[in-house]
Amino acid sequence: MPAQSNRIDPRGARFSAAITAALLAASLALGPGSTAALVLLSVQALAFTIGALVGPGFQPWALAFAKLVRPRLSGPPQWEDARPPRFAQAVGLGFAILGLAGLVSGLTPLFYIATGFALLAALLNAAFNFCLGCELYLLGVRLGRRPVNPEQGS
Repeated sequence: MPAQSNRIDPRGARFSAAITAALLAASLALGPGSTAALVLLSVQALAFTIGALVGPGFQPWALAFAKLVRPRLSGPPQWEDARPPRFAQAVGLGFAILGLAGLVSGLTPLFYIATGFALLAALLNAAFNFCLGCELYLLGVRLGRRPVNPEQGS
């Protein structure tokens, strides 16, 4: 379990992204018509749901990291704000739902495009520590701030 629900270990997020990427890649490789692809994408959608609703530190892959990997790493974790990764989990969930919709409805291009976008984002995080959903969250925060009017003071 994470030490705090509003803070996460970023190493766990990268670990989770690697597992997510593996599941999404396998789902894409198995393709439409495969029950295994449906199961893998459903499992990942469930993981995204937990990450978005409860928090990324409670997502199954993050819990596996906390139990199995973090104790073997040297040094204490540097905790980070969980809000950007939580938003990223929600974005991933949206793409997973679209991928599942394409898979079960026979809209093969929707399955490949939506799942492919989710895979790309997971790979960016796992390989380069670049969380696309996190960056979108931070951009939204910056755009949502109102500029200070110099005539009114701060």
